[in-house]
Amino acid sequence: MRRNVLLLTLTLLLGMIAPAFADAPAATTPQVGQAAPDYRLQDQNGKWQTSADHRGRWLVLYFYPKDFTPGCTTEVCTFRDDVLKLRQAGADVVGVSLDDVKSHAEFAAKYKVPFPLLSDADSKVAQAYGVLASKVGFHYAKRVTFLIDPQGKVAKVYQDVDPEKNSAQVMADLATLKAAI
Repeated sequence: MRRNVLLLTLTLLLGMIAPAFADAPAATTPQVGQAAPDYRLQDQNGKWQTSADHRGRWLVLYFYPKDFTPGCTTEVCTFRDDVLKLRQAGADVVGVSLDDVKSHAEFAAKYKVPFPLLSDADSKVAQAYGVLASKVGFHYAKRVTFLIDPQGKVAKVYQDVDPEKNSAQVMADLATLKAAI
């Protein structure tokens, strides 16, 4: 009897706790060929940036969880190191996380980031792109990259990104996609 009460209590507790550890409900991620959701967000300098600012150029729009974390630092530095090659290929690079403008300013200054880091503090853009996640009450953007064509359509989606390899993958795919046009 005592064992049954203990099992029942544990089952009830786990039922109450488990949802706090689950991912947030997933919105639909834009697929290849679909229009990329529009955005209007502030960058690390407080300047408003929009998706329309990049029309006519390829856009590497990458979402990342948190400034100053190891994987996010690796990713931003890899894109930083490759930004000239990406620009020469006709692509702009933009990073997005839920961190605020001040955090982005400190992150960009410390790692000499030469491209916009956008603050999606209200998480609406991450939600529109289907990358919003939540664990134990902490909301963050999943590490997902979108390669958007000059007309504003999604050309490639990179899920579960390897921070060290993402920039090289994007450059290779950008060359292939541009050659096919």
